[in-house]
Amino acid sequence: MAAWRQLGAWILSAKRHATTISPDRSSVYSFDLEGRPLSWFENDCTYKRSLASRVHVRDRAGGRRRRWTLTGEQASERFAAVLERTAKTPRAALDEELRTRLEAILGWTPERLLEESRRFEATYEPVSILPPDQYLSVVLQATFGCSWNRCTFCSFYQNRAFRTRTPAEFRAHTEAVNDLLGRARHLRPRIFLADGNALMLSETRLRELMDIACEAFPDRPLAGFIDVFTGEKKLAAGWADLRERGLERVYVGLETGHDPLLAWINKPATTERAREFVFSLKAARVRVSVILMAGLGGRRFAEGHVRDSLDLVSRLPLEDKDIVYLSPFVLDERSAYAQRAVQEHITPLDETELQAQLETLRAGCRAAHPHVRVAPYDIREFIY
Repeated sequence: MAAWRQLGAWILSAKRHATTISPDRSSVYSFDLEGRPLSWFENDCTYKRSLASRVHVRDRAGGRRRRWTLTGEQASERFAAVLERTAKTPRAALDEELRTRLEAILGWTPERLLEESRRFEATYEPVSILPPDQYLSVVLQATFGCSWNRCTFCSFYQNRAFRTRTPAEFRAHTEAVNDLLGRARHLRPRIFLADGNALMLSETRLRELMDIACEAFPDRPLAGFIDVFTGEKKLAAGWADLRERGLERVYVGLETGHDPLLAWINKPATTERAREFVFSLKAARVRVSVILMAGLGGRRFAEGHVRDSLDLVSRLPLEDKDIVYLSPFVLDERSAYAQRAVQEHITPLDETELQAQLETLRAGCRAAHPHVRVAPYDIREFIY
């Protein structure tokens, strides 16, 4: 149970894994157990600090959500403002727990917080993307890049050769991550094996790396990305063994159930193979999060994309702990997709059409699986 105090307009809370300080009704600051800012809300803006001390901001203007990232100088100014405001916390009536936590927070300076970026870069290679429910996981990089890396729409791993860590390298990495997180590790209840499709590793190598991960961060379930065309190489029995060793959830980028569109984006899978793979995962009692991409293929593929995607989802054996993610397609102008779309005169959906397609997919997925969570997955919201 959280220990909390109200001191005039101030409300302070020592939660199990974080500290929250609210100087007034319009401002709330949250800190990890190392005293580093996690997020804060003021002036109708939400600020989130990544482990690399990049500050991401979100607000609404004219009914539309805006997102941007502060420069290093701007982040330093915001850190200074948060620490200055926090330093005014009334202390006379604080218990020992709250006083200790406040001292940890005020032990930081803007300069020291910005230096966390160097510690992050010494610990991680770029963490390109995570599923939304894994933003507060312990990310451990078992592999780098993507073993396929030829889907035309994806630019997360461009110019990055795929490679894997040896067990010795992975153990050293887990130790570095543990050091970076410090007491903030307790805020992160799950482990995510990165990068793009780390679960494609052999069962023998995965078992070894999973054992190392669970030794470093015990009592946490594991999850990771996998593609249909690499995941289907493991039998249900293999997935069941990994499940017994702690693998709780697998994220499968279906993107679409429309085979012509899959071929057009150079994703080597088919709807039927995707269905069989998800059946294999569910037979192994692994929770599944499947990802569909709204707007993919523009107007040319829109009708078939929606029709066949909903048909595929309706034929998947999804259960109440599974998730269907709907991700609005974000075009990277540097991608092969962008070049091909220009060459073949593929017209993108406008914002109204995109929102309509999202709503059609959302309604259809909920109708097919009323007890399954259907959730948004906006890659522009990603933070770690």
